[in-house]
Amino acid sequence: MKHQEKSRQIRREINQSYHELKEEYPLLKKQDSIGFSIFLFSIIVILAVSFGWYKDIVPTWLMIVMNAFFMGILHEIEHDLIHWLYFKKQKTIHHFMLLSVWVLRPLTINPWIRRTLHYHHHKFSGTLHDVEERGVTNGERWSIKRLFTTADLVLGGLFRVHRMFHDMDKEVKNGNLKEETSTALKRTAFLSLLPLTIFAHLILYFFFADLLLSWGNARFMTDFSFPPYIVNVLKSLNVMIYTILIPNLLRQFCLHFITSNMHYFGDVEEGNVIEQTQVLNIWWTFPMQVFCFFFGWTHSIHHFVVNETFYVRHIGRKQAQGILKKYGVRFNDLGTFRRANRFREFSNKIN
Repeated sequence: MKHQEKSRQIRREINQSYHELKEEYPLLKKQDSIGFSIFLFSIIVILAVSFGWYKDIVPTWLMIVMNAFFMGILHEIEHDLIHWLYFKKQKTIHHFMLLSVWVLRPLTINPWIRRTLHYHHHKFSGTLHDVEERGVTNGERWSIKRLFTTADLVLGGLFRVHRMFHDMDKEVKNGNLKEETSTALKRTAFLSLLPLTIFAHLILYFFFADLLLSWGNARFMTDFSFPPYIVNVLKSLNVMIYTILIPNLLRQFCLHFITSNMHYFGDVEEGNVIEQTQVLNIWWTFPMQVFCFFFGWTHSIHHFVVNETFYVRHIGRKQAQGILKKYGVRFNDLGTFRRANRFREFSNKIN
């Protein structure tokens, strides 16, 4: 059976399982109401826990863990919104939700611009011009550099951009990518960081640099510090740093680690959805899965059935995973860490 036929059969069987699930539980058909309820509940919990931390009721570690978890749920809400799964006909509510989840996850890129990159990702997943996945380290050899830039879309992006754009130029020369599409993707990738994403990263850079200076001063009896105005700005942003940015840094590292290693890259046959992803649910990834709402368990399902909500994917995941396994989608292919996310083995030189 050819991969196109397998993919069609996978979609057919998963869609059938979702239809049966919704017939058994009709409430699941009210996706606008469910999506908005999850969105609102997550925000209320984040605000309540953050207020409890501010009043010294909730310990810092618990606040960070809880906020990161619910921000992971908001990421799933954003992903559904990008696919227009909530309030498609009520644009005001739709865009209000998109704005809200971006403000509470400011280390991420502009969701309206991300929509372009994400649709391109679905159409050309695993190719040299899959900008969305390459932006989170997919396709790189594992190293200290990849580890430390996994969560970083700004400085980490600067380390990756030259190679990524070079590969895209090569794709244009090879006739695999239109020049106007390449130009548009490059422009979109840059614009997606403005202004909130860059600003949020800069705050974290100064925050961690200030912590490092304080540690160095205590360790080596020195007296280095930022100018008073920078220190004052950091103090004024202290609540935002702890309640929003640090939980998001944890969440984003976990998400990027999981997604960049469950997507294949570089030698994927174009249009072959079976080669695009694997199910990554091995036990030791569980701590990271918690903060990206078990992305590695269900995202492969999404590549086959795009127009379904994240909570339905989770409720019906066991049956859907059985279908994926039956037709040859990989599970826990840990060789991807050695192969720099290639689907197949490669020589020592990665082109």
